Amino acid sequence: MNKKIWIAALLVTVMAVAAGCGSKPTAAPNQTQGAGSETNVTEVEGETITEPVTAEPEENTTPTESTEGSSEGTTTTTPPSETSTETPATSESNQKKTITVFYTDEEELELHKASAEISYASDDAKYKAAFESLQQSKDAKLVPLWAKEIELKSVQFKDGALTLDIHLPDTARLGAGGESYALDALKQTFFQFDEVKSLDLLVDGQQSESLMGHVDLEHPMTRSE
Repeated sequence: MNKKIWIAALLVTVMAVAAGCGSKPTAAPNQTQGAGSETNVTEVEGETITEPVTAEPEENTTPTESTEGSSEGTTTTTPPSETSTETPATSESNQKKTITVFYTDEEELELHKASAEISYASDDAKYKAAFESLQQSKDAKLVPLWAKEIELKSVQFKDGALTLDIHLPDTARLGAGGESYALDALKQTFFQFDEVKSLDLLVDGQQSESLMGHVDLEHPMTRSE
């Protein structure tokens, strides 16, 4: 009888212990861990063991944009501008020559000669420059017989024959004495060039009997020996 009572008491004790072990709560994961940490929960023979695990920070895989060039920018080297201070050179073919030019005095009593320097690049330019020298004087006492209003329209030279075509306005006409001196000044100025053998003077392309109405005009005028 007593043996049965002890067996029953032992069974009750075993069942109570088994019931106590089966109802033991499982520990919840620690939620207070900071960001970046994890908790491993391991159950060993009915007991829960919590092991903190620290998670490694994630690497930033976003490529970093190169800022090289954004701060420094693209450097463009611009060559310094050059300002030319050179004066265009005169053509090498230009020549200078000192010639004798003829004028008259204020009373138109006689011819007077003077020196003038001309610059030219061709024979036609030389004759034109000589004619222009007859139209101007640096000496107030020497009066040009060929006024600046007279236009030299064209110059032709061939086989020793020089032809000048002019336009003569009424304001440039002279008296008989002035006309004679003007023709003499023209001939002596142009016949100093050795290549000129004859000189023909046209007025607006025409051979006129007289330049200004007082003296006959030869066509052509020739060099006097």
